Amino acid sequence: MRSLKEVMKMEKKQQFEEDVLKLQKIVDELASGKLTLGESLKKYEEGVKLAKNCSSTLQDAERKVELLMKKNGKFSLQKFEEQDGIGK
Repeated sequence: MRSLKEVMKMEKKQQFEEDVLKLQKIVDELASGKLTLGESLKKYEEGVKLAKNCSSTLQDAERKVELLMKKNGKFSLQKFEEQDGIGK
């Protein structure tokens, strides 16, 4: 049986992948030139929100990698949530 934390990590990963796919679809739709100005603005706004969500997820991953790399020049992994209150 998986813990709640493991389930939440899996859901976050799945959400990130879904957001990237949605963002790619929006980019393709905007690039097609077939949308009206109003539709384009709506899609652009949706894309900005998705991009912010993806960026936040990637920043979390980057911080985890930095924690892995920073310990007296040796590779070690510390619990992400315990580092100065950062993490999700």
